[in-house]
Amino acid sequence: MPEWLPQEVRALWVGRTSLAVPDSLKVVVDRAEAGGFNTLLVEVRGRGDAWYESDREPRPIQWEDVPDDYDPLRVLLDEARFRGIQVHAWIVVHLVASADLLPADSLHIVHRQPDWLAVPRELAEFAQETDPGDPGYIEALAEWSLRNQDRVEGLYTSPAHPGVREHVTGIVEDLLDRYALQGVHLDYIRYPAPDFDFAPASLEFFAQWLREGTPQLSRLPISQEGEGSELILLPDSFPDHWDEFRRTQVTRQALEIAESVRSRHPDVLVSAAVFPDLDDARDVRFQPWDRWLEWGVVDVVAPMAYTPDAARFARYVDRARNLADSSRIWAGVGLFENTFVGAVAQVQRARSLELGGVALFSYDWAVGPDGSAAAGTGPGGYLYRWGQEGWLPGSQESATWAVPESKHRKGANPGG
Repeated sequence: MPEWLPQEVRALWVGRTSLAVPDSLKVVVDRAEAGGFNTLLVEVRGRGDAWYESDREPRPIQWEDVPDDYDPLRVLLDEARFRGIQVHAWIVVHLVASADLLPADSLHIVHRQPDWLAVPRELAEFAQETDPGDPGYIEALAEWSLRNQDRVEGLYTSPAHPGVREHVTGIVEDLLDRYALQGVHLDYIRYPAPDFDFAPASLEFFAQWLREGTPQLSRLPISQEGEGSELILLPDSFPDHWDEFRRTQVTRQALEIAESVRSRHPDVLVSAAVFPDLDDARDVRFQPWDRWLEWGVVDVVAPMAYTPDAARFARYVDRARNLADSSRIWAGVGLFENTFVGAVAQVQRARSLELGGVALFSYDWAVGPDGSAAAGTGPGGYLYRWGQEGWLPGSQESATWAVPESKHRKGANPGG
């Protein structure tokens, strides 16, 4: 672990929408400082776009009305450094587009490399028969995602594609070369659902993986004629191998990023937000974060234990603690799932285990109307109340708690 890491990390996830308005950046850091946080996990890659200075991915569509030289990450870093707050780049790894709002920029990865997109089983034959460059290819993936938006957030890239892995690793390298960041925080580093990935290239990589890793399968009965349709059948023929293949690809992505970071910037910490139920993460999302801890793939995991159920939250964090050195676990607390008192209780439960820290999701919710209502405060007051009560045991709810009059109230925030 880096020597600079706080003994107890008190982290706050800051979503990209809070970077959209230039005047909001100082307010973000003001509120984080008032809340007693020492670490910000700042979303700089949202949906295949760059919320910072970059020549690798397009600017977000939300920046249509901001100056060309607008660089919120640099401004936020300067503000945070002045307060002694660490900043980690939060990177959404594989979710690259919302199905209901496809990117317009022709340089976006969805349009530039549609063959890198992950494909569900239902569209496997379509993907084999359709040129990815055909506009209908992306449209079909988007339409499928919209029909299944209760379980899939949008369009994903495939962890099995070496081009994808190289691209994301390059983004991380570029970020760390440009900015004095303390950490890289990986999110959506997984498959979207268990019925992915039937992209033609992914199936070909699976066949190759089978041949190379399993001697008795070195001569798979796949003919040149009709090879695509036969490849589609491989996952059903070798289900256990298929699952292990996908776990291996996600692990490889995490490892390639981490190895690059450690070789170029050894003092930068690599963390990952993970599904809190290990069985679900490993067997449904193919995100084996227990292996990542055991093998040292990442330095820290943050199980996203978002639940109002105190017993369930305890099970999640207890199991994570038992898998590794407790300093390598940051308990993820979902503020939006809890009352103010419920969130404090979960943080205190996590702190009693002497974990490496906690991470609260999220700044954007806390400073918005729902957060203000939950804390019984004025606009943006949740974090100010948290600074007074959130790190202390036994806080009590108060419907009359008010935001103190101070310089911290100045400035606009898109969520407040």
